[in-house]
Amino acid sequence: MPFLPPPSLSRPFTALLSRLPSRCAVCRAWPSLPVCDACVARFAPPAARCGGCALPVPVGVTRCGDCVKHPSPLDTCLAACTYAWPWPDAIAAFKFRGDAGWAGPFATLLRSAPWVEPALEQCDIVLPMPLAPARLRERGFNQALELARRLSPAKTDATLLLRTRDTPAQSGLARADRLRNLSGAFAVEPLRADKLRGSRIVLVDDVMTSGASLFAAAQALRLAGASHITAVVLARTDPPR
Repeated sequence: MPFLPPPSLSRPFTALLSRLPSRCAVCRAWPSLPVCDACVARFAPPAARCGGCALPVPVGVTRCGDCVKHPSPLDTCLAACTYAWPWPDAIAAFKFRGDAGWAGPFATLLRSAPWVEPALEQCDIVLPMPLAPARLRERGFNQALELARRLSPAKTDATLLLRTRDTPAQSGLARADRLRNLSGAFAVEPLRADKLRGSRIVLVDDVMTSGASLFAAAQALRLAGASHITAVVLARTDPPR
């Protein structure tokens, strides 16, 4: 039977393991970080992305056509990589199989993406995308919070942005329907809303698919008086071709 640390020690224990030499999960090089620098360079290269939704765009283009027609509630949207091999398996291990040791390597990958480091330095508050209570009980932890804590522990606030209700699956819905589906799904803690007025916010999530959840959260932050919102996501799905 494998050794399992007591629950009170599990987070420090997994954090320690994530720093020990290991095989690269992609190319199997040894000794290595969980993903070696060569694989990061190969599978998460800097790319031109839309500033409003982080979809790939031609070099020199700052906003995709959809964000020109329907301006994003985000001032900036940054993604470290495309949601494609080898990242989905590693993200699934982190998100659904409780492998919290991935939080450190993924935060390092995020910090290496263009403009993420300046956004973290210039912001006042780092907010993880919240989970609905039932989803949090199911997973045991919020993966966005684990990323945020490693990106900027001093600025991370886990209780300011709230998920007020769970929502049906978004797949197959048009953009307007996705946004309508998420209307009212996020709120700011009313007793602490003053903290947001005039603040620069970094909103952290693991995977961005349609963007509807991030946009709905950003709208709640705007209503509370946030002056600037940057979304930072680990992986962005590309539209079907």
